[in-house]
Amino acid sequence: MIGDIHVHSSFSGDSDADMEEEIQKAVAAGLPYLCFTDHIDWDFPAEDVEYNFDVDEYFRTIGQYREEYADRIRILSGVELGMQPHLAGRYKKLIQEHRFDFVIGSQHLAFGKDPYYPETFEGRTDAEVYRRYFEETLESVKAFHDFDSMGHLDYIVRYGRRRGGVYSYRAFADIIDEILKLLVKFNIAIEINTAGIRKQLGFPNPHPDVLRRYRELGGTLVTVGSDSHKSYSLGFAFDTAADILRSCGFTHCVYYEKRKPRFVKL
Repeated sequence: MIGDIHVHSSFSGDSDADMEEEIQKAVAAGLPYLCFTDHIDWDFPAEDVEYNFDVDEYFRTIGQYREEYADRIRILSGVELGMQPHLAGRYKKLIQEHRFDFVIGSQHLAFGKDPYYPETFEGRTDAEVYRRYFEETLESVKAFHDFDSMGHLDYIVRYGRRRGGVYSYRAFADIIDEILKLLVKFNIAIEINTAGIRKQLGFPNPHPDVLRRYRELGGTLVTVGSDSHKSYSLGFAFDTAADILRSCGFTHCVYYEKRKPRFVKL
């Protein structure tokens, strides 16, 4: 069975989920492993939320629950880094100093703005913002690639005026291919993030065509995550995710322990 390795708790600035409640929910659902990947997103342009947490306190808490629930579920430590090229050095230092099991690299900004807010799209077409997002993702990966999985690669599409209406892999294949080639070169996994399905986008992030292209380019590592910020969405649509991955040519997904991939048959 596939576990969930993209999960947020109250250590994330945008979540108030209780970590132990999420663990208990995962145990009840029969998940074999669970990784908390709380946000560190330095220099994020928001005044109402801070995407940072006390890493030492996080590890103390993880250690407590890892021991308490050791006979029921494997608890893994992780972090989701909000990528910007100028943060490469700081992020490298962070993950050298703290032994996370799993590191997600995610692009959360376009034009230096959070696409969650409509003003990011003001005076621009969806396609212009999407392309800029992919260009910034490419620059981020070029600058920093010491992470294990690329999180929700086409995340930006969740927030466009027409959402997926003007989006396809083919429309942005030139820039998406450049990102995927770097992931393959640096042996970085790609994530299938089921929040796109949960948010009624009509597909996970990234779109199955992007996952298929990653596989065609030689990528073999894929992680599965719900991007849960509440316990109710743990493991959401993982059966659907497994079906999509098989249709794209994957036979296994991976989770990470001590930054090493562990393979799980789909």
